[in-house]
This record gives sequence, structure tokens and C-alpha cells, in this order.
Amino acid sequence: MSKHEEAPVNTSAIDEEALAEAYNRALALEKAGDLGAAATAYREVLALDPADHGGAAVRLASMGRGETPTRASEAYVATLFDQHAGAFESILVDQLGYDVPALTRKALEEVAPGPYGRMLDLGCGTGLAGEVLRDIADHITGVDLSEMMIEVTDEKEVYDALYVGDAVDFLHHADVDPFDLITATDVLPYLGDLEAFFAGAAELSVEGAVLAFSSETLPDDVLSGRAFMVGPHQRFAHSEAYLADMLSKHGFVGLAIGDIVVRHEMGKPVPGHLVVARRKPVA
Repeated sequence: MSKHEEAPVNTSAIDEEALAEAYNRALALEKAGDLGAAATAYREVLALDPADHGGAAVRLASMGRGETPTRASEAYVATLFDQHAGAFESILVDQLGYDVPALTRKALEEVAPGPYGRMLDLGCGTGLAGEVLRDIADHITGVDLSEMMIEVTDEKEVYDALYVGDAVDFLHHADVDPFDLITATDVLPYLGDLEAFFAGAAELSVEGAVLAFSSETLPDDVLSGRAFMVGPHQRFAHSEAYLADMLSKHGFVGLAIGDIVVRHEMGKPVPGHLVVARRKPVA
């Protein structure tokens, strides 16, 4: 089993005490409803930690107090999932009602059952999608930004290859053979601009390959004509029209698109889409 280890983030220059104080103050102010003061504190957090391990940029955007970033910072995503790796499945499945891998399996069975030679699972986490789809793929590669998640997944011995790294970067730069099935069941909520994602998926897939992914959505009146925005839970939501445009632009034709509940937050369902698409032959 192969692994690609990324260099650890150098946080030695960060004033950890000042950063923790600013971040905790920002969270308390946000919770109290003082969004103006919270925004000031989050900007202080960003000044102390430009790599944004705490996700201050998406929090500012979710409050409407900052520009919408093109994606969540890699440092934030890696830190978030490293912190929750041990209890990830309990939190995601048992508490948040997440079952997108099972929904993906059902959708594939209906429109593109396989079997597949090479599957790429982006944002593989602890391997939930790999476990569900193992029997329809000869070889499965998993990629995740969180090294702790990859360690948990490695112990399951479900994947044939595992890499620690960013999903979009892997699509564009990995020195691997192309795939005929690419899954991304919880990746788009951490990406705003999807241009590089879909371009990379086309680049690293064979003609006729299947791409299956989930997204979070918000009503059109909330998006107000925007392609994407940061929702109330600091995750990106995309418009259905934007997803369709990206698929078409990068040579994919939709096989199925369905409304799903991605998870539950504060006891309320989070709406989303599950999309299965096929890469068209190059003319």
C-alpha cells in the first residue's frame, strides 16, 4: 500500500496563546450574536494565522462579514478532520445521520453499476465509501487531507493505495494511471469554485468514466444568482445550475441527479444533491 506524506505545517511562528485567545473570543461573540465584534476578532485570528487552521475565513463568510473564499483553507480542513478522526464515524453516521456512500451505491446500481477497474475516492475520510463500493472495483485509491483519517482507513485494509493530500491537487498532479470511477461524497462542501475540481476529474479519468459526487444546496432565493456561498454551518453550498454548467464545460453528461439529505445539523436536515455523470468521448 502506498502513501504520500505531506510536509507538516510549520506553526512555530504562530503566537499560540494569542491565537487561542482571539479565536475563543470570536466564537463567544458569534454565539452571543455580536457579529460585528466577532468579525473583528476573526480578522485578528487571520492576522495571527494566515494559513487559517481555524477556518476564520469561512466563518466570516457565513456571517456575511467577509468575502466568500474560493475554498476552505487546506490547513483548516486537515486540522478539522485530524481532530475528529477517532470519533469521526460515530459523529458523522450516528449523530449527523450521514449515509451518502449508501445513497451513492444505490444510484450507481441504477444507472452505472460497473464493474470498474480503477476507482478513486476523493476525501475518503475513514473509508466509508470504499467499504460500500469495494466489491464493484478491482482497485481503489483513497485521498484525504487528514493524515489521521488516512491512518484509520489504512487499518481497515479496504483500499489498495492511500495518499495524504488535497483532492484537487491530486487530480492535477498525481503520477498515477487514470480512473474509470471517481467518487467525492463529501468534498464539494469544502470547495467553492469548482472549476479546478471538474477539470482535474476530466484529466484523471478515462473516456466513459463515471463521476459520482454529493453537494449541499440552498434555495435559489438564498443564493441570489450566485454559483456558491458559505452556508450557516461554514460549508459551501452550490446552485444546481452551477453544477450542471461545470459538468457540461468539462465533458461530463449527467446520468442521474437527485435531491438528498446530506446530513442533519441541529436536528434539521441539510439539503443536497447526489450526482452521477459520465465523461463523454473526446470528439
